[in-house]
Amino acid sequence: MSTEMHVYQSIARATADHGVETLFGLMGDANLFMVDSFVRECGGRFVPAAHEGSSVLMALAYAHVAGKVGVATVTHGPALTNCITALTEGARGHIPMVLLAGDTPVANPRHLQGIDQRELVKTTGAGFVQLRTPETVCTDIERAFYRAQVERRPIVVNMPSDFMWQTTQHEVQVMDVFTTPGGVAEGDTLDNAIGMIASARRPLILAGGGAVAARDQIIRLADRLEAPLATTLKAKDLFAGHPYNIGIFGTLSTPAAYELIAQSDCIVCFGTGLQDFTTDKGKLMQDKRIVQVDVYPRAIGRSLHPHAGLIADAGLTAETMLYWLDEAEIPASGFTRDLDIETLTAHPVGADKTAAGCINYVGALERLEEALPRDRVLVTDGGRFMTEVWCRISAPDPQSFVVTANFGSIGLGIQEAIGAGLAAPDRPVVVFSGDGGFMMGGINEFNTAVRLGLDLIVIVANDSAYGAEHIQFLDRKMDPSLTEFHWPSFAEVATSLGGTGFQVTSEAELDAALASLEGRKGPVLIELRLDPHDVPRMRL
Repeated sequence: MSTEMHVYQSIARATADHGVETLFGLMGDANLFMVDSFVRECGGRFVPAAHEGSSVLMALAYAHVAGKVGVATVTHGPALTNCITALTEGARGHIPMVLLAGDTPVANPRHLQGIDQRELVKTTGAGFVQLRTPETVCTDIERAFYRAQVERRPIVVNMPSDFMWQTTQHEVQVMDVFTTPGGVAEGDTLDNAIGMIASARRPLILAGGGAVAARDQIIRLADRLEAPLATTLKAKDLFAGHPYNIGIFGTLSTPAAYELIAQSDCIVCFGTGLQDFTTDKGKLMQDKRIVQVDVYPRAIGRSLHPHAGLIADAGLTAETMLYWLDEAEIPASGFTRDLDIETLTAHPVGADKTAAGCINYVGALERLEEALPRDRVLVTDGGRFMTEVWCRISAPDPQSFVVTANFGSIGLGIQEAIGAGLAAPDRPVVVFSGDGGFMMGGINEFNTAVRLGLDLIVIVANDSAYGAEHIQFLDRKMDPSLTEFHWPSFAEVATSLGGTGFQVTSEAELDAALASLEGRKGPVLIELRLDPHDVPRMRL
């Protein structure tokens, strides 16, 4: 049954028809009436950001933590250009979201804010859906949601502003999406893969973000093989608590785990594209058999060519491998029997050379790991500080871990933490940011978190420098002063924006800041004052 309504109402209703309850964005000429309809007529919630790109980042993290399609909206021209970094982050992170973007009137090609939005979006790797006519509104919106789920990337819907007050016939249209592609592996390639695994003496199993749902099946296969378990960064802490979990595989491994990986003779990879940081540019995959399982054909052989590539479901394939190993009565490898997991998972702690007036970074992280709420959602911004956080701060599971490093940008963490907080309103969100990243993007949205009353704990690693660049100058024995900044007190800024700020320059001040977390109300910011000469290098 169809109902006549204005186009802006139909867009809002079509969005709500997909079960969307939260819409992130910033209003402008082309989307303000749609937003109003979504809130007042559809009963949705609108979360206004301070910057257009922030709304996309919030929707990306919301999608990751909630397991739904995230939705944001902005107006046209400069509003969309402000979203380019965020859209690229989402496209490279394979995150399903829809951006309802206004466009300047079709009837005015010389509009001040006019730009070729299709070409702009194409450069990011996101998809594009044009709102063709008022009559096709429902079909076009539905197509965007369908594509976001199937293609697993942001889809931008281009909405000409001169359509909004025209009328259309609204019909509910929701395309079913088969969200578990890939079946059971079979054929000669499967036989070859099982043969490689059966003959291995030191097998190791690696799981990536595409294998999170197959955790239990993969563990059963590992236990049967007596093979150590490891994950990529995106699947961090998937196997937490398992006795043979060696943690993150690759450049983020402990020295002992790296050596163990090098000694393995067969690596069975589930749901990972095996990018350079995982394989250490291929070094860790030399002189060993590689079996790669993924539902997406483009992931197979994208970085290095496996000896057996299976386009299949991770869980079903792990079960199939286990079945045939049992049928053939293949003995366990025994690889895990003499492993010292405590040594394999211990990241080294260097000498404390921290200058006066600063806190040792690694030592502070060790304290934070124990003091921060256990049921946290963990978010990391980009910067030199981040790899130590990835290695030393745990998350309950991969869905509770949000990485903002898909495009190598800084300044995205606070925004994504807000989206994560709205996706998990009953859990605290902990976000680590650098000083440069906080000034670039976090300071814009900290007050948004205050207005929303989020349970947000922000840790700012403040070395008063752009750390990666600081190291490069020092390595070449050059003056690093151009990388150094005299920032304001972030603790005082957080307090002035409505939160609670703590500056930490000593163990006593760290004790006080951590003690305050027990009775916190609203966003809290802990500023770690660091010595730029004492922060470890990035492990990438």
